[in-house]
Amino acid sequence: MKIIEAQQVNMCNSCKNTKPKLLKTDAAMWFSKMCRIKHLKLNYINIRISGKKPQDKNTTSNALRYRISQEIKFLYCKKKKKPKPAFVP
Repeated sequence: MKIIEAQQVNMCNSCKNTKPKLLKTDAAMWFSKMCRIKHLKLNYINIRISGKKPQDKNTTSNALRYRISQEIKFLYCKKKKKPKPAFVP
């Protein structure tokens, strides 16, 4: 029987699901980049601007592009903050 200290358990639990979390973050970053390239609107982005003029459409498209860029920046920061696993099975 092996005795494990509490510190070792905490380290094991903190690194338990890091690889799946990193993969989810990478997938979200890839998806956001593809939406930005293909000019697609994500369902959870709600931008309401009254009017149907070309200036209004321009403002909406710029706001969407800005929102997607902000999300990509957030995901990069999130990926940087995650601890790297000590070992990769």
